[in-house]
Amino acid sequence: MVQSAVIILAVFFVIFGLVVIIDVIRSKKNKVKYHSRQTLTAFLLLLPACALAFFFIVLPIIYSLGYSFTNYDFFKPNRVRFVGWQNFQTAFEEIASGGMLAHAIGNTAIFVVLVVPLQILLALGLALFCNVKAKGSGFFKVCFFTPIVISLAVTSYLWLVLLAPSKDSMINSILGLFGLPPQDFINTPSTTMVTIVLISAWQGCGFQMLIFLSALTGIKKDLYEAARMDGCNAWHRFLKVTLPGLRPTMLYVLITVFIGACRIMVQPYLMVGYQENSVTLSYYMYHQGYWYHHVGYSSAIALLMTIFIGAITLLQRKLLGGRK
Repeated sequence: MVQSAVIILAVFFVIFGLVVIIDVIRSKKNKVKYHSRQTLTAFLLLLPACALAFFFIVLPIIYSLGYSFTNYDFFKPNRVRFVGWQNFQTAFEEIASGGMLAHAIGNTAIFVVLVVPLQILLALGLALFCNVKAKGSGFFKVCFFTPIVISLAVTSYLWLVLLAPSKDSMINSILGLFGLPPQDFINTPSTTMVTIVLISAWQGCGFQMLIFLSALTGIKKDLYEAARMDGCNAWHRFLKVTLPGLRPTMLYVLITVFIGACRIMVQPYLMVGYQENSVTLSYYMYHQGYWYHHVGYSSAIALLMTIFIGAITLLQRKLLGGRK
């Protein structure tokens, strides 16, 4: 273990040194005035951030990629062997047989399809509401942003209490006022993912609201005045001025919300457990790798998921004109 850590550290410093050398060569080739002391200071300041990115982002990706072609087990690290495409074959066989992986893909797809548009629309609506210059707007900004500051574990348990199936819980007591019987929103298969979608959209829209608010302040007021003079009402000003001005921000928010939605795990894990109606891809990978110690198989699922998310993200950029 110590030997591999030393090798990894040496590889990092070699790569970092090569980057420095390449920078020096390119600067001299382009006849750029080169200040050795300033450049050395700049690279030393970059060193901690690069080290963190290498050890906590790049290195785990490399390890995961390698493990996906092995039968690596946490408790049997010395018995690891190369199995080729066997893990991927097992994954596709489980999907074809309708196993737990198939349920995980279906639940994740339902969650993504529902939560992405809902969360973006909520964030945009809240941003438009808070963008109005009026007394108390700062108070509403804090209220809308507060859920994102609270831990997912805390909000999950909070909603478990609010949605408890007993007649004394807050939500069911409100339903009781209308003569409705207590409902078990969390453990009913038909409502489990819908409930998690609503909770997740409520918890996460505050962050996107701030991003939209920042973009709204960058839209020139002259455009709104010109549109108003041309006879455009509020709806047409929103379509012709606000939405085009938010297009780059909308693309960023769409991609980040989509990636975050594909990695949903905490809410199903804490609120429901490992069941067919609640398991997601990230939850399935965690369960396979941590509980069953099938690290190689879990890494193979992670690799397939990464390829899928990357392809969809590139497609989104292509369709929405990300380069423009």
